[in-house]
Amino acid sequence: MQAVQFDSHGDRDVLEYGEFPDPEPGRDEVVIDVKAAALNHLDIWTRRGLPGVDLDMPHIPGSDAAGVVDEVGDGVSRFEPGDRVAVLAGKSGGGDEFTRKGDPTLAPDYHIIGEHVRGVHSEYAAVPAENLTPVPEGVDWETAAASPLVFQTAWRMLRDRGDLKAGESVLVLGASGGVGHAAVQIADHAGAEVFATASSQEKLDYAEELGADHTINYEEADFANEIRDLTDGRGVDMVVDHIGAQTWQDSLKSLVKGGRVVTCGATTGGNPETDINRIFWNQLQVIGSTMATPGQADEVLDLVWQGELEPRVRETLPMSEIARAHEIIEDREGFGKVVVVPDSEL
Repeated sequence: MQAVQFDSHGDRDVLEYGEFPDPEPGRDEVVIDVKAAALNHLDIWTRRGLPGVDLDMPHIPGSDAAGVVDEVGDGVSRFEPGDRVAVLAGKSGGGDEFTRKGDPTLAPDYHIIGEHVRGVHSEYAAVPAENLTPVPEGVDWETAAASPLVFQTAWRMLRDRGDLKAGESVLVLGASGGVGHAAVQIADHAGAEVFATASSQEKLDYAEELGADHTINYEEADFANEIRDLTDGRGVDMVVDHIGAQTWQDSLKSLVKGGRVVTCGATTGGNPETDINRIFWNQLQVIGSTMATPGQADEVLDLVWQGELEPRVRETLPMSEIARAHEIIEDREGFGKVVVVPDSEL
């Protein structure tokens, strides 16, 4: 088969699209014929190299894909050849206290397909059956590939970990990215008042289309000051911050007393300066969130399949143009997700 791969960490020039051995299903695994795959910022970090993550090389990246079941391994009864499926990338080995209680995302061995083990940016991929979710007929492959990681992440972050309620106010930073544009929609769906930041008027217009009530161009204004102005000095109930070091202090400044900041990532750095005095005096909550449980993922994806939530795709490219796909993500071009399709499907 043809697969995206790299045999060392580095810039985009380490990526290639070439021959790789065909996968065979192990016990409890399914081989899917990939029809479309999608990128996340995680793919950039994985390519560059993550501290403490030692990959088997060559590595196939990619945590999002959708396609048709081609073959099933021993022990698989949930799927059969011909089924339409999408990948849910989070995986635990099971047997730990957290998985037994229904939350594998907290398991000590929790890992992500494409980040810690070989991913799905390839013509075929062997994936544990428990990491697949059915895709209804009528849902196009781009939507099925682009939705799972960002929508499950945003759903858990806002609805489960953040306990978002109707009538509350939410500031979503980086609303043009994958998680950001999902968070805007989920906050709007929950009945919240949505504030969103982005770097251009075009991106802000998209955010408004998806449900943002107020928008802020962070290139032209300090968003914490803008939030104070827009809320008559109160601040918002929740800030969704997956940006990290560049925004952390202003995220805390944007919160009402007793407010909460939820985070699932740190694209500009994971060790920001912080204001402990503000946190304890204003009684703020700092809440971390990673991926979602299978049940949470299925809950939000049902809304996507029904058309109530929608992944925006900024560009679709042949998988052989993977370096260009990474460039779009790194340079923050456009709004929404980038999809890649195996060249054999074009």
